[in-house]
Amino acid sequence: MLESGRNWELFGYDMRNLRGLFLAAWRDLLWDDASPLRRRLDEPVAVRSEQGEQCYQGGRVSAAATPECSAVLLPENLVLSRTVTLPRAVEGSLENALAFEIRACSPFSAVDTGYGWCIVGRDSTQLRVCLAIVSVSAVMAYLGRHYDVHVASDQEVWAQAGDHMILVHGFGEGRRRLRYRARLLRAAAMVVAGALLLLAIIATSTLFDRLELQRLRELAASAESESGEASRMRAALARANSAIAAVNQVAMSHPSPHRELARLTSLLGDDAYLDQFSMTGTELNLRGRAVDAAAVMEVLSDVDEYAEVTAPRAITRVASTGLEQFYLSIRLRTGAKP
Repeated sequence: MLESGRNWELFGYDMRNLRGLFLAAWRDLLWDDASPLRRRLDEPVAVRSEQGEQCYQGGRVSAAATPECSAVLLPENLVLSRTVTLPRAVEGSLENALAFEIRACSPFSAVDTGYGWCIVGRDSTQLRVCLAIVSVSAVMAYLGRHYDVHVASDQEVWAQAGDHMILVHGFGEGRRRLRYRARLLRAAAMVVAGALLLLAIIATSTLFDRLELQRLRELAASAESESGEASRMRAALARANSAIAAVNQVAMSHPSPHRELARLTSLLGDDAYLDQFSMTGTELNLRGRAVDAAAVMEVLSDVDEYAEVTAPRAITRVASTGLEQFYLSIRLRTGAKP
C-alpha cells in the first residue's frame, strides 16, 4: 500500500518509474539469457577460444551439432571484469545506470570502450551486475591476428567473468539479434492469430447462440400467443356451454306448449277433442270431451313424458251428445325428451 509521506511508493517500488519497470520486465522476458523464450527461440552459437570450441544457446552449453553463428571468446588479459551492486530502483533504467558506471571505471577512452553485462543476482533492494569492459582496438587487433577478422560486425565477441558468459556489445551480434527478433515477431503473430481465431470461434458461437435464443423467444412468443388464443376459445366455449345449459334449463322448466299440443294431438283419437288447454311451466290443464274419458286418462297415464296425470274434477256426461266431459291435470316429467 502507499506509505505515509512516500506517496509515490507502492510495495517498495517507485511508481514514478512504472514505465521503466514495465520495460525492464519485458526486457528480462525477451532478451535475458535466462528467459525461456530466449533459450527456445535464439540460435545456438559456436564459441571459439584458444582452448577449443563449445556451443552455447541462451547462455547455456548446448549440444547443437552445426550452429550457424559463431563467436570468439576473448582471453582474460583483454577483459576487465567487475561486479557492481546497484539499488533495485534503477532496474527500470538499468542501461543508463550501467553506462554511467562503465564511463566511471573504464580505463579506455569513450570511443574505444566496449562492454557487456549480465545480472547475476537480485533481492528486494539490490541488483548484482557483472560487467565486462574491453578496448575495442585491442579486441580488433586480437581478432585480426588470431582469426583474420578485420571488421567488427563480422564476428561476435564474448567474454567470461567467473562462471558467466557475457556478450560484448558492438560487434557481430546484430545479425543474430535481428533473426531472433524476427522469430519473436513470428511467434507473436502466431499467438495473435490464435487469439483472433479463438475470438472468432467464440464470436461465431455467441452469434449462433444469440440466433438460437432469438428463435426460441419467437417460438415462446408464438406458443404464448397460440395458448392465449386457445384459452380465449376455451373461455368462449365455456360461456357457450353455460348459455346452452341455461337455455336447456329454461327449456326444461318451461316446455314448449306447441310441442305438448302436438303430442296430445297424436295421443288422442278421433273420438276425443279438447275444449280448453292451458300450460304453466310443466303443469298442463285440459278440458275436453271424449266418448270414453276414462280411456283417455288411461292412455295419457301410460305416456313416459308425463310424470303424473290426475282428474281434479269428476267426469260428467254431456246430455244428448253421447260424450263425456273430462278435466285433467298433467305434470311433465323433468328432463323428458320432446
